[in-house]
Amino acid sequence: MKKILLSVVVSSSLLMAADVAVDQEKLAADIAAAKAQKSAAEAKLAALEAKLPQNQDIMTHLKVGYMTTSGNTDTETFSAEGTVKKEWGNNNLKLSFDGQYGNADSVLTKSKYFVGLDYGYKFSKAFSFTYIIGYKNDRFSSYNYQAYTGPGAKYEAYKSESQALNLEGSILVSQDEYQITETSDTYSSYQAKVTYELQVMSNLKFNQDLAYRSSFEDSENYFAYSKSALTSKISDILSAGISYTIDYANLVAPGVEQQDNTLAAFISVDY
Repeated sequence: MKKILLSVVVSSSLLMAADVAVDQEKLAADIAAAKAQKSAAEAKLAALEAKLPQNQDIMTHLKVGYMTTSGNTDTETFSAEGTVKKEWGNNNLKLSFDGQYGNADSVLTKSKYFVGLDYGYKFSKAFSFTYIIGYKNDRFSSYNYQAYTGPGAKYEAYKSESQALNLEGSILVSQDEYQITETSDTYSSYQAKVTYELQVMSNLKFNQDLAYRSSFEDSENYFAYSKSALTSKISDILSAGISYTIDYANLVAPGVEQQDNTLAAFISVDY
C-alpha cells in the first residue's frame, strides 16, 4: 500500500513539474513574441514620425513666382506669399503675407501687398472662435489702404482623407483711405469666407479660397476675393503650382478697373 501511495505521489510530482516546465516554455515564448512586437511597433512609430514636417509647433509656407519678358515689351512680374502658423493647446495663430510687383518698359504697373493676422481658439473639433486683423495696400486700386479687425467664428463643415471644407464669418471694424481725396472712412462691416481643399492625387492638391467683405451701412461698398490654386508635390518640402486670383472692389475712382486678375506660376517651400 505504501509503495502504491509513493508511486502516486512521485507520478503527480513529475506531472506537475512537466506542466510547470511547459508553462515556463510558453511564457518565455510569449515574452519573446511580445518583445518582437514591441521592437516592430517602435520601428514603425519612428518611421512615421520621420515623415512628419519638422517644427510641428511652428509651420512655415513660402511661395515665390517670377516672370520676365523682353522684345517688343520689357516686362517683369514678381510675387511672394507666405504663412507662419503656430499651435499650442486649443490655440492657433497664423501670420500671412501676399505681395505682387510688376512693371512694363520700366513703368510700374502693379504694386500691392496684404498682411493678415488670424487667431483661433477651438471649442470643439469643428467649431472655433476667431479674431482677425487685415491690412491691404494697392497703389492702383483707388485706396491708399484698407484695414479691418474683429471677432468671428469658424466651422469645419466637412473633412475626410481627401477633402476639407471650412466656413468662417466675422464682424469687423473697417477703415479705408481714398487716394483722390486723401480722406478715410471708418465703418462697421462683415466678412464671409469659404476655404475648400481637395487632394486630387497623392502628389496633386487643389485649393479654393472665397471671401466677401461688405459695409453694414452701404451695401454698395463691398469687396470680393477668389483664389484657385493647383499644387504638385515635388519632394517632402518642395512644390510647384499655378494659381488664378480675382480681386474685386465695387467702389473705385473713374478710370480704375474694379477687378484685378492675376495668373501666376510659383514654387513653394514648406518647413
